[in-house]
Amino acid sequence: MAQETNASLQIERLDGGCSGTCKGSVSAMEDEKDENLDNLNQLTTGKPPRNVKMVRHCSSSAFFTDFESEIAILGLVSPSSENSVFLPIFRSGSWSEKGPKQFMEDEHICIDNLHKHLVTSAELPSPGAFYGVCKLLLELAKLVHLYCLFLQVFDGHGGTDAAAFTRENILNFIVEDSQFPSGTKRAIKSAFVKTDHALADTKSIDSSSGTTVLMALILGRTMLIANAGDSRAVLGKRGRAVELSKDHKPNCSSERQRIERLGGVIYDGYLNGQLSVARALGDWHIKGSKGSKSPLSSEPELKEINLTEEDEFLILGCDGLWDVMSSQCAVTIVRKELMMHNDPERCSKALVTEALQRNTCDNLTVLVICFSPDPPPKIEIPRNHRRRSISAEGLDRLKGILNN
Repeated sequence: MAQETNASLQIERLDGGCSGTCKGSVSAMEDEKDENLDNLNQLTTGKPPRNVKMVRHCSSSAFFTDFESEIAILGLVSPSSENSVFLPIFRSGSWSEKGPKQFMEDEHICIDNLHKHLVTSAELPSPGAFYGVCKLLLELAKLVHLYCLFLQVFDGHGGTDAAAFTRENILNFIVEDSQFPSGTKRAIKSAFVKTDHALADTKSIDSSSGTTVLMALILGRTMLIANAGDSRAVLGKRGRAVELSKDHKPNCSSERQRIERLGGVIYDGYLNGQLSVARALGDWHIKGSKGSKSPLSSEPELKEINLTEEDEFLILGCDGLWDVMSSQCAVTIVRKELMMHNDPERCSKALVTEALQRNTCDNLTVLVICFSPDPPPKIEIPRNHRRRSISAEGLDRLKGILNN
């Protein structure tokens, strides 16, 4: 199921301009040691670890499988953006498939231009947009009017009720908050809590229905990623994958400590033996009553970066994609696709198709958001002019060592 988006935007220059470099270096969200421990824990329980790179390696059409990390370790030459005033131009595309599951429980939203739709007196930086995973795109679009970008991915479980409710309401909770837009981070955290409590109060929603939430809100050049669950946001930065969210799995070391501290248990990789994620909205059959401390958290983790010319695109995907594909592999595929046809929707479809060929076991929803109207430039790999070879003396010494 593809959603068509309007790529044309009128871009206004920000008053005063901005620096072209990120305020802080963007690094991978997960600690490598913790990740290896998490993977070992899940392997011993007989469950396929969702954050293992290339879990299934079957016959596929991926452009780079064996060489997916090569592009990340090479010294790449890219244009300098230190003195430039970069303003992103948003183009997005999405693709969804229910995969091998009987029902489709993912939801998503794609809105490239919020200013046209949301009636607000707030003075907001421009440009901007909003994206996520939902089905009723047009209904939400009527509510939006920020010249900014907002993206969301909702991976429902226990039915689609919680995911659909969250998709329809969480944006309103954000923009109607008294702290928005001056305190956007606080407004987002508050919106997660309000949505979670509303799910408990809505009689038509079963207490066992829940959803993960991943969203990206871009105001001008500032991008905020908020995540509660195991969906993932990955930035394509001149061919290098930069993970902007953390997979909230129960076996993750930090999540395990929090869960056990609050009286929860992890059985066979599942929180209280029931849920495969450590954070989610809804699921009040696990959380109990409102106000009580629960091992299942609805609090999002936030990441903020400043976009530069090196930031080419963003991938938002539910766990069905990351179960069978590494972040670097996804970025490599999208970049190659963009260089061929420059269509983010076809890129989203390519990732979904590739994940299906790798035998994913879950629903698939992928969003690709580009920050420029042009395709990514060709990466120049600097040649090393130093020629390294072993001398005759060194070769004789090596032979001697091997013989001994």
